[in-house]
Amino acid sequence: MNIKHSTLTFGTALLLPLATSAACDTDYAWIDKSCNHVSDIWNSGKQDLYLPLWTHHLRFAYDQDKIDSFREFTWGLGYGRSRYNAAGNWEGIYLMAFSDSHSNVQPMLGYGHQWMTGPTSGLHAGIGYTAFLTSRADIYKNFPIPGILPIASVNYRQYSLNTSYVPGGRGNGNILFFWSRLGF
Repeated sequence: MNIKHSTLTFGTALLLPLATSAACDTDYAWIDKSCNHVSDIWNSGKQDLYLPLWTHHLRFAYDQDKIDSFREFTWGLGYGRSRYNAAGNWEGIYLMAFSDSHSNVQPMLGYGHQWMTGPTSGLHAGIGYTAFLTSRADIYKNFPIPGILPIASVNYRQYSLNTSYVPGGRGNGNILFFWSRLGF
């Protein structure tokens, strides 16, 4: 399967219904509430451009030969919509694709929430989580898998520098993933 095609199909199939809350009409109240919330972010949020920057493998978890085999510069791009809610916290939805440690394309579709401190008109910071679907060539042959990870950010107005920690053991995980987000 063509990775670029599957990434586009994967993201389009999940993001297009968000344009209308009519797509949220189910027989389950909790699904309706979550769907309406995501739809509200899509419709009332501002546009975001995501730029993956770096994947740092924590050196204590890997042999030097393994570190040398990894690609840590993470090229890619993403699009999302986000807003600051009534409590002043950031929430957003996004679709991003980037080069993983083995130079394979890794798509990621998710929702993020951060509790913020500081004025959003200037320097502010946040900590929270992201819940997402992703796929990797080395895990289930690109079959979509869910995940939840912690995220943190330092922001200046509409620009943010973000990181997430991917836990793991010896020889896997233990990664800091960095990306930037520009709201417009």
